[in-house]
Amino acid sequence: MDKQLRIGIACFPSVGGSGVVATELGRELARIGHKIHFISNQVPFRLDQPEFFETIYYHEVESVRYEAMSAQSYGFELSSKMIQIAMDEKLDLLHAHYAVPMAISGILAKEVLKPRNLRIVTTLHGTDITLVGRAPSFFPLTKWAIEHSDAVTTVSNWLRERTYEEFEVDKPIHVIHNFVDTVRFAPGRSRCHRAHFARPDEKIIMHLSNFRPVKRIQDVVRTFARIVEKVPARLLLIGDGPEREHCLDLARNLGVMDRTYFLGKQNLIENYFAISDLFLFPSEYESFGVAALEAMSTEVPVVATLGSGLSEVVEDGKTGFLRPVGDIEGLAEASVKILTDAVLAKSMADAGRRRATNCFQAHRIRDKYMSIYNSVIEGTEPQLGAPCVETLPVG
Repeated sequence: MDKQLRIGIACFPSVGGSGVVATELGRELARIGHKIHFISNQVPFRLDQPEFFETIYYHEVESVRYEAMSAQSYGFELSSKMIQIAMDEKLDLLHAHYAVPMAISGILAKEVLKPRNLRIVTTLHGTDITLVGRAPSFFPLTKWAIEHSDAVTTVSNWLRERTYEEFEVDKPIHVIHNFVDTVRFAPGRSRCHRAHFARPDEKIIMHLSNFRPVKRIQDVVRTFARIVEKVPARLLLIGDGPEREHCLDLARNLGVMDRTYFLGKQNLIENYFAISDLFLFPSEYESFGVAALEAMSTEVPVVATLGSGLSEVVEDGKTGFLRPVGDIEGLAEASVKILTDAVLAKSMADAGRRRATNCFQAHRIRDKYMSIYNSVIEGTEPQLGAPCVETLPVG
């Protein structure tokens, strides 16, 4: 094992890709003996898993309320807590997941702590580059935080290129893809009864997201309406957000409400993947696509959209199909092809599981982050190894 490190992890506590990856990475690091200090305003939701770690700590960022400051000051409060924890716990480094405010607050903490060298690793996750970080209120600070981090990673090649284009930084950016727990997300492990949702002759189609416009949930409903014209099926919609009411109206108008389950937010989502025949994910873009990877790991073929980080997760024609954004007919046709061809569906299911296991298993990605950590501590170049480009037999 590498020398035990004391690592601070700053992340969002809520459901979302960055929070999931940050929490699961912390658990993986604790599993091999490192001390992990989570810094957030709430306990990250994935920390409530039953597995216990003596080397995981949580430090709450408290909000200050003062009538003269009507705007929230979470970034400053977070930075102050980072300074405190870095000093009290003698952190070796701080890993900031998301640019705003985590990386910005981290770099501020680093400046305050000079000449003590608090090393900062920043991981960019998506909307911190494509949306929030680009806002005029944050753009200069986001650029500053990227340039002054000791190491910067992104979760896909697509996001790295977007970062270079949007912020014109010279900082080397390393790509470390997201990962999946292949034990948790495995076929045949569901505690959910398939018969509760569908008859034996019906297929189950699943979608999971935060129901924001970028996820194009209405495309899911429109595609499903075309699928059921040819294949008896049910639709499981997991998640919640601003598009929910629009989708309810659309499902009623298209006559598929009686075949659609709006299940809201769920924690044990692996149970739903394990009873599904297809995962439908027509996002406008994804910096990576954790949900698609979780589906693949559970042997569920994926129909998603071309471009963005999804093209680095789903292999078109092998683990599923990729179609242009907004191509409802193409998405429906691809879905029907999988749902009506048992041999093709099995081939894609097996290929998805192999790809998840060989390319995106948690310990493989954890080791890449360990290389980043060691490189910023020792002042050397990280050794990330060659990217996984093929699906090999498991084992």
